[in-house]
Amino acid sequence: MEFSDTKEEAAFRVEIRTWIDNNAPDYLFEPLSSSGFGSIQIDGFDPMAEAKQWQKTKAEAGWACLQWPKDYGGRGATPIESVIWNQEEGVYGQLSRMFIIGQGMCAPTMMTFASEDQKQRYLPKLASGEEVWCQLFSEPHGGSDLAGLRTRAEKDGDDWVINGQKIWTSGAQHSDFGILITRTDPEVPKHRGLTMFFLDMKSVGIDIRPIKQANGDSGFNEVYFDNVRIPDAQRLGEVGEGWKVSLTTLMNERLAIGGSITTGFPEIKELVDQLRIASGTAINDPAVRSKLADWYAKSAGLKNTAARAISALSKGETPGPENSIGKLVAGGMMQDIAKFSLDLQGLSGAIVDPEIAAGSARLQAMLMRSPAVRIEGGTDQILRNIISERVLGLPEDMRADKGIPFNKIPSGN
Repeated sequence: MEFSDTKEEAAFRVEIRTWIDNNAPDYLFEPLSSSGFGSIQIDGFDPMAEAKQWQKTKAEAGWACLQWPKDYGGRGATPIESVIWNQEEGVYGQLSRMFIIGQGMCAPTMMTFASEDQKQRYLPKLASGEEVWCQLFSEPHGGSDLAGLRTRAEKDGDDWVINGQKIWTSGAQHSDFGILITRTDPEVPKHRGLTMFFLDMKSVGIDIRPIKQANGDSGFNEVYFDNVRIPDAQRLGEVGEGWKVSLTTLMNERLAIGGSITTGFPEIKELVDQLRIASGTAINDPAVRSKLADWYAKSAGLKNTAARAISALSKGETPGPENSIGKLVAGGMMQDIAKFSLDLQGLSGAIVDPEIAAGSARLQAMLMRSPAVRIEGGTDQILRNIISERVLGLPEDMRADKGIPFNKIPSGN
């Protein structure tokens, strides 16, 4: 692996750093630095409005969605240049995460399957943050089995009529458009009867209901479809080949989410350096130091695994399914660290006010958000299957419904 910048990459890094120093919203530096994990709380400011303004500023200067073609609002940059940008954007990258669903998951699907006119219409506004997109995949009855979805799409002339429900849709309440996977043929095996569309989230018949989370946020939503009409021109891919289209989305989802998960290690290290426990400062306790050593080793492994992917990108290679390892390890590690930090703090660990809690309550915020991290973008179980089958070459997981028409699969409903 090569960790050092080339001469050209070093010059590019300086260019980025200079532009960010001159254009970033520095009045947000402190609140973004202390903001809890999984949400952005900026007193006196609207996080979405600030995110859109930062994205617009980047787009106008050619720093939005660097790897995208220039015709679609990008810069035509190399993968390694995109990595350098992400490293240099620093805390302001938290604002960019508002668009991770649209830019990191929906856009690659549109680039692959939409018409050229549609790409020209939607992608530049997606890159600039003018329009926000969401991904309508998960359903209440499906769990981790995306192919078990029940939302129906039935052809009616030049339109499709959609009925059903999606759940855990991130950012639906802020979205202008979304990509939607549906079942168009229940008489074939479940992976073969699916079709993908994109749609206007303001369409008649869509009902978006935010879900109140344990941490007080409502980042996820239920979305109901009651005779929603979508033109056939907004179909992505062929009828019945929605699973193939969805794999493009899922591949990019794990790359986008997996590369942005924090582990909580810097936060726990800072906490134990300052926290007083019965035996003295926490960092001097042997049990605490043993935990830190274990997490440090995992952090180093994650860092080097990420470096391997970056090295592959710099050589023009495409990292494979081994990237699932990063999300699997980081998600579980973050939850373990957050739990341990609350144990160390005792009763004060229940304080979630960042003004008075130890460590600005960042680890408390991680604990409340960590269960979702281990589910979104592929559950731990799904990721273990991917690693075992596609990285280690082990036999496929057994499926009792393989080859059975969807409407013949036994169901409790």
